[in-house]
Amino acid sequence: MNKNVIVILKAVVWGACLFPFGWLVYGALTNQLGADQTAAITFVTGKTALWTLMVSLAITPVRQLSPRLNWLIKFRRLIGLFAFFYATLHLLTYIGLYASFDPNTIADDVTRRRFIFIGVAAWLILLPLAATSTNWAIRKLSGKRWALLHKAVYFAALAGVIHYWWGVKPGVRTPLLVTVVFVVLMAARPALKLIKRTR
Repeated sequence: MNKNVIVILKAVVWGACLFPFGWLVYGALTNQLGADQTAAITFVTGKTALWTLMVSLAITPVRQLSPRLNWLIKFRRLIGLFAFFYATLHLLTYIGLYASFDPNTIADDVTRRRFIFIGVAAWLILLPLAATSTNWAIRKLSGKRWALLHKAVYFAALAGVIHYWWGVKPGVRTPLLVTVVFVVLMAARPALKLIKRTR
């Protein structure tokens, strides 16, 4: 694909990924986040983190559908880092606005509240993946070890989906769509490999 087109597409991806953050900043400054601003920030950052992660996971199976889509690989790292960015904002919202930076409250919540435990676990899985998302890290780890490490993103996504389910009230089905997307993306990988071998 033409380099100029790639540059334009990267600008579009940056704009799309930063839009939720910009909306939150604007909403906070203009007092348009509703009665419970903390809840609004928590919801937007968490949902954006999870959906951005799903988009990054979708790139590999979509590329496998057609060689013409190989250029999508240029955006996977960027989108994955934005997923970590929003996951970090989501975690910091809890630490700062809910736990008030109190280590005792945080420790108690992590050990007693399962949705917080699994959410922190998801972030901890993403942390080394974000830290090694550089060309230097790939060279130091070697391609195979780097690829093996970054397969942990599947566990982070699973933990994120579970965190979503455990965080909503019983009977609420809002996490269902992202759950279905996650299952489809995971099932698509072995299915596409099988189709490729059959051909």
